[in-house]
Amino acid sequence: MDETRRDRDAEGRARNARPRDGLGRPLPYGAPGVDRQPEGVTRTPEETLREAQRLLDAGMPFHAHEVLEDAWKSGPVAERELWRGLAQLAVGLTHAARGNTTGGARLLRRGAAALAGFEATRPHGIGVDGLIGWAEELAGRVEAKKACGADAARVRPVDAAGEAPCLRPGGR
Repeated sequence: MDETRRDRDAEGRARNARPRDGLGRPLPYGAPGVDRQPEGVTRTPEETLREAQRLLDAGMPFHAHEVLEDAWKSGPVAERELWRGLAQLAVGLTHAARGNTTGGARLLRRGAAALAGFEATRPHGIGVDGLIGWAEELAGRVEAKKACGADAARVRPVDAAGEAPCLRPGGR
């Protein structure tokens, strides 16, 4: 492929066609990659949570982020901040798993802050309080790795599957 031309999707919109790994990092053209999540899919909250949890458990938080982002963009206005916060948690885990301690911690905390308004209502059975605690704890651990004076190149990324949060207590 001519590297100077922009990739386009079927509708002609710019869309990078490079394959991606399980954490969403671009791979060279022609390399085997992980199938992407289709964009713009409208799912019920139940379907969204089930698919996002499956991807999180599989160590694919970038892909879970895309599923949650669809809900954020297509859901009711009253729930947009909820879905945006969940998407930010998933992309925060993505960055932490890639070894980006600063970006990972920042997005985990931003997602936790977005969820704070939903603690009392627990929409769709989402364990909001547990997710906020998980995000704050993981952000602190990720930052502590960096603060210990470890060279950024030697900071060990977190295990995305091992650190996957449970979106709904008892409802994985």
